[in-house]
Amino acid sequence: MVVKIYGFPISTCTRLVELICKEKEIPYELVDVDFRKGEHTSSAFKEHQPFGQVPYIDDDGFILYESRAICRYLIKKYPSQGTLGLIPTDLQAKALFEQASSIEITNFDNFAGPLVVEKFFNPPTKPGLLNTLQLLNAKMDAYEVILGKQKYLAGETLTLADLQHLPLGRLLCTAGLADVFSSRPNVARWWNELTNRPAWNTMKVGA
Repeated sequence: MVVKIYGFPISTCTRLVELICKEKEIPYELVDVDFRKGEHTSSAFKEHQPFGQVPYIDDDGFILYESRAICRYLIKKYPSQGTLGLIPTDLQAKALFEQASSIEITNFDNFAGPLVVEKFFNPPTKPGLLNTLQLLNAKMDAYEVILGKQKYLAGETLTLADLQHLPLGRLLCTAGLADVFSSRPNVARWWNELTNRPAWNTMKVGA
């Protein structure tokens, strides 16, 4: 069965789920949820996603929402297919993966997300923009230290924690903030490798 992804094509969370489907070579269908028509607020949509957010998936009748949960589910369902090792099974490697995944949520997403919103939807002179950028840069300094010691955030092997940065990071670059990555040599090396992955390259149109 083809996994159905109910989402908005330019949504970072939707794009993350699509990316994992491509990395794991999972056939999927993107069902476009039209935000302009408010389809995400309809009772039919909220029956499956009570918060009215995208995406959610329908995997042969199994409904799941929250993009990171969806990605973990798909990776674990198809462990021997496509890109391997995105979620380690060794106890210590799994712990390092969980650490890296937490880093992405608390030290990247929490700052990059508001920056993208401010850049695209609020005046560029908004005082909060500079402060948020300063905070993100401080976080990326720590990334530089980590990536100076190892190839990826969880060690020497690519994991979901690294890939989680791609959709939102791409929007940062589109917003003129690429130096968040490019100004730090270890971060730049890591980011260039991520953005040149074949699975991501198939998604570049409209990124």
